[in-house]
Amino acid sequence: MTAQDQPDRDHDCSPRDSVDALLASWARRRPDLDFGPVGVITRLARVRGHVDAGLEQVFRAFGLSPADFAALVTLARIGEPHGTSQHELAGELGLTPGTVSVRVDRLVAQGLAVRQADPDSKRSTLVALTPAGRELFERAAPAHLANSGRLLAALSGPERRLLAGLLRKLLVEFEGARPDAPGHGPLGLVVFPAHVTIGMRAAVGLPRVAGLLVRSVAPGSPAARAGLRPGDVLIEAGGREIRSSAALYAAVRDAGTEPVALTVLRGQDRVPAVLSADPGHPADASAVGSHGPRPRAEHTL
Repeated sequence: MTAQDQPDRDHDCSPRDSVDALLASWARRRPDLDFGPVGVITRLARVRGHVDAGLEQVFRAFGLSPADFAALVTLARIGEPHGTSQHELAGELGLTPGTVSVRVDRLVAQGLAVRQADPDSKRSTLVALTPAGRELFERAAPAHLANSGRLLAALSGPERRLLAGLLRKLLVEFEGARPDAPGHGPLGLVVFPAHVTIGMRAAVGLPRVAGLLVRSVAPGSPAARAGLRPGDVLIEAGGREIRSSAALYAAVRDAGTEPVALTVLRGQDRVPAVLSADPGHPADASAVGSHGPRPRAEHTL
């Protein structure tokens, strides 16, 4: 691996930021508490505030709000050439149909979109960009991409890829993961992510554990053959700590055709298990659904 392929290490030399001062203040006042997670969560929120302000400058230059821009570019992506339903648009934006209706109303009022009859259904309408909407997209999209690159100028290419990978790993734990086909995945498991596992165990008086809580097991699947049950918590696989779906997929990938040794928490007891993945259906950690928000994240593995 060349130096150009490696993430820069100069972040170790970065000056202190406002969150460092916050953490130092709390450490002096409450040394008994672990404020480590605050260093991540607060920085995410503060960076998001700076990024949002930078993005809005470009959106305003085109007469758009951030919500307008999101709807405009989504229609450009999925609505050409004949339009798309508000239901599909809501799913793509992760919003309720009522909220999407208001956003479409704004685009229609600006002459950027139009509602038209669905030729395949007399009871529904399609939303499509007008020529003015398409022309605005062609001008605004390149400006937005250039502005996004400007806002990330402090990070090198490898650093951006590293950050994107970490954020993807975190985001999928909130959104949930799905296989390409419906039903259970190649392992035959539906599990809750670690942050849900912690809350559900705490609710019944069990110790906090960051693992994957088994919701269901498909009969005859590799998970069923391994003896896994609903309520089990996967905490280790192939010597790897399992805090995310990505970690479990990595353990299966690293094992190749060999079985994977698991450590399962059943109540408060540690139970060994052996998982043999179906070689005809390799695990795919990138298969993430985009069907709008769900009431609780889960992974179909």
